[in-house]
Amino acid sequence: MASEDITKLAESLAKTKVGGGQLSFKGQSLKLNTAEDAEEVIKQIEEFDGLEALRLEGNTVGVEAAKVIAKALEKKSELKRCHWSDMFTGRLRSEIPPALISLGDALITAGAQLVELDLSDNAFGPDGVRGFEVLLKSPACYTLQELKLNNCGMGIGGGKILAAALKECHRKSSAQGKPLALKIFVAGRNRLENDGATALAEAFGIIGTLEEVHMPQNGINHPGITALAQAFAINPLLKVINLNDNTFTEKGAVAMAETLKALRQIEVINFGDCLVRSKGAVAIADAVKEGLHKLKELNLSFCEIKRDAALTVAEAIEDKTELEKLDLNGNCLGEEGCEQLHEILEGFNMASVLGSLSDDEGEEDDEDEEDEDEEEEEEQPQLKERGVEEQESLTPKKIIDSQASTPVPSPPVDVATFLAFPSPEKLLRLGPKCSVLIAQQTDTSDVEKVVATLLRISSVFKDEAPVKTAVHETTDALMKKAFSSATFNSDAFITNLLIQMGLLKSEEKIKAVPSLYGILMTLNHMVQQDYFPKSLAPVLSAFVTKLNLFLNETSYCDINKVSDFFFLRTKLGA
Repeated sequence: MASEDITKLAESLAKTKVGGGQLSFKGQSLKLNTAEDAEEVIKQIEEFDGLEALRLEGNTVGVEAAKVIAKALEKKSELKRCHWSDMFTGRLRSEIPPALISLGDALITAGAQLVELDLSDNAFGPDGVRGFEVLLKSPACYTLQELKLNNCGMGIGGGKILAAALKECHRKSSAQGKPLALKIFVAGRNRLENDGATALAEAFGIIGTLEEVHMPQNGINHPGITALAQAFAINPLLKVINLNDNTFTEKGAVAMAETLKALRQIEVINFGDCLVRSKGAVAIADAVKEGLHKLKELNLSFCEIKRDAALTVAEAIEDKTELEKLDLNGNCLGEEGCEQLHEILEGFNMASVLGSLSDDEGEEDDEDEEDEDEEEEEEQPQLKERGVEEQESLTPKKIIDSQASTPVPSPPVDVATFLAFPSPEKLLRLGPKCSVLIAQQTDTSDVEKVVATLLRISSVFKDEAPVKTAVHETTDALMKKAFSSATFNSDAFITNLLIQMGLLKSEEKIKAVPSLYGILMTLNHMVQQDYFPKSLAPVLSAFVTKLNLFLNETSYCDINKVSDFFFLRTKLGA
């Protein structure tokens, strides 16, 4: 290493910011190729007591340098945050996986418990995901709350590898009694497309603790958007959804709108440049109008929304007192429509929240609306072709399905798929271990999650032996685990369940389950089991006696039988 290089490195290190447990080499343009190049960096790491955050952004780290830095990290058990974005500038893609493996192994050896891992802007492709796959599955990531992988070129293949790793991390951490509780997920500009997004949606459905999801510019079409929407519905803490510059069309927008109705914590919705079109915008407006009282930002810019639909969106925000920004720029309102939009918002005293309309496309002919359905049908095959070009081995399912000349076997089912799309067939296809799998993958410390899972299980109830048995066994495994937990609040559980059944009013607007048949028959079974707390029987009994109000809906359910069980249990104190 030349003396002038050493001098330059020393000067850079002199600017290193140290404090609050953080050691930063951010933006110093260090070229660390060899062990000798990394000597000063290693020294700083080794001498830093209580290292909690390491910033390596804006440098370039080679394989050999990564190995010696990793060696220094093996003794840093307190490390929690790895800010490692943009740290392989100018490197061959083949260099990145071994470098990441070395660093990941060091964190595992150290016994670190990460809270944040940021590998954004590293362009490592699908192979790069393999580089930190083991780390993600290890105890070092059981505590992970923020995972940032923006602009990494993961593609469909990398998305699937990542999803599998996250599911495995959740499974292993759940077995330890502390399930992975990921809060922030960032993976914009990764060419995930439908298959990658759908794989990640399965992982999101299992995790269930997400608060922010950022997946802009991924070429996701309505099947992938629909899968994400169904996964988001199982993440009740979601505050931010950023899917900018994907392709919803009406189908995806309607699916996402249904999910938004179930989410109470949403603050930011960014569906800009997502082609939600007018029908999709109206569906989203309905969701906004029904709830979302914490909404701060709504972005539906450049979505081919016409005047009437845009005005419907404006009318929907009338009581959104927290709203700070409404972006409807780049749509098709026309001059008159823009004026009407301003008038509506001024009437609510909310004109200040409206963003610029400088890129409005003007009013379009009604004939354009008629072509939208045909365009939606054409978009899916085009997207699938791109996926084949990227990774021929990952043949999209819908292309296979289109070859109707031969029957296609049913795809495998996992817990996330069943919970997102419950059906008797899917429950049976989970196999004999379905009860154990669902119980293992449900965080029973979260009352709302337990109720949601119970309702999904019971919704597939049929008075047919195989289905009935599967529902009962799965319910028993889930509720036995919940009621036996010292942290499970039984009173909160029964209150939340009654609200979801529509038998108890809530301060917030709740969409009750469409049919009570499945849950009533499941409760009928539950109250007879030893794990069911005696204290809950009188509460349930009191509400079940009122079910005559619902006879039209549940006429095929023997309500008297269910009620008798509750009363019998109360009377006997059993």
